[in-house]
This record gives sequence, structure tokens and C-alpha cells, in this order.
Amino acid sequence: MVARRGRSSAARKRRAARLKSAVAGGCALLVLLAVSWSAVWPYVTGALVLGGAGVTVWWLWRTDRLVRGRDRRWRQEEAVKAGHRTLAEVDAMTGTEFEELVAGLCRRDGCMEVRRVGGSHDNGADVLGRLPDGRTMVVQCKRYTPSSTIASRELRDLLGAKVHFQADVAVFVTTTRFSRPSERFAVEHGILAVHRDHLGLWNNGASLLALSDVNGHGQGDSRHRDRWKQAYGK
Repeated sequence: MVARRGRSSAARKRRAARLKSAVAGGCALLVLLAVSWSAVWPYVTGALVLGGAGVTVWWLWRTDRLVRGRDRRWRQEEAVKAGHRTLAEVDAMTGTEFEELVAGLCRRDGCMEVRRVGGSHDNGADVLGRLPDGRTMVVQCKRYTPSSTIASRELRDLLGAKVHFQADVAVFVTTTRFSRPSERFAVEHGILAVHRDHLGLWNNGASLLALSDVNGHGQGDSRHRDRWKQAYGK
């Protein structure tokens, strides 16, 4: 116990000595500055100016980072909100609104020069643009009732549009399903056939290029479709 008190007392004495040394050093520095102020003031002023400039630059850099970060988060949140549309909401869209939705999803995925060209003289294209890898694309959009079926002739029309616009990639996006012959036709001719199930995935965050890995799959068999129609009344 006596030894412990002795160590505590010695530690307090060392702290007191260090404090006295710091105070003495600070006082000596102040006296030195006061005596030689005329000689050192340009250096002190320069140091303060440089320090202030450094703080200002750091503050501007930090503010820019914060602003950019908030903008990035806002854009991500908006993209997530867009992806939260249900397929029932998509079914209620007009044809033009559906084309705008598809164009927006393309932009979300990094496609460039995306523009909607649908109309009475669209030459078989509703959306044109470039994929993130630079390839040109032509997109046909069909907002049909879920009980409808896309026939092969509509895919042939898209092939004609691909030739007309000299596009590298053709994409057919629909709110319904493809017939088996039309699905085979799409795969054989390199058309990305985005049926209702894939549209749901795309709308909720999957990328357009990722859908190409499952092209020609995912529609379910006839029994699956019958159960789906009974459940949703469509």
C-alpha cells in the first residue's frame, strides 16, 4: 500500500513537472516573438495565410464531396422508386407512357443517346439508343393485356426496323408473353425478348444486359400461366 502511494505521488510530480515545462516553454516562445516580432511577423502572417487557405480548400473539397454524395443518393433513391412500380401500374399505362418507362429503364442501366421515337411513322421502332458498350439498339414496346400473346410476325417487323436503323441489337419489350414459335424466332435471330416476367425483373433492378443471359427462358409452362391468370384474373 505504501509503495502504491509512493508511485502515485511520483507520477503526480512528473505530470506537474511536464506541465511546468510546457508553460515555461510557451512563455519563452511568447517572449521571443514579442522581442523579435518585427523580424518574424512576415513568417507568422504567411503561415496563417497558408493555413487559412488550406482550411478553405479542405472545406470546399469536403462540401463538394457532400453535395455530390447527396446528389448520388438522391438519384439512386429515385431509381429505386421507379423500380417499385408494380406490373399492375405498368398495365394501366398508355402506350406512350410505357415507351417512356422503357426508355427510362435503359437510361438507368447506363444506355446512351436514348430517345423515344414511337408514333405512326416510327418505322417499327419505339426507342433508339446505345448500350453501355457502345452498340446501337432498336427497341419495340408492346403494352398488351397479360392474356395476349406476341406472334412471330411482330418480331419480323422488329428485324426490319433493325435493318432500317442499322442497329446492332434488337430488343422487344412487352407486358405479356411470347408464343413458343415467336420465342424461338427471337432466339434464332438474336432478338432480346423481354416478356412480362423479365420486365418485372428489369423494372425492379436487373440490368438489360443481364436479361440477355436468360433470353428465351422464364415464361413458365401453360399450367403456370393458367394458375397465374386465375390468381390475378387476367
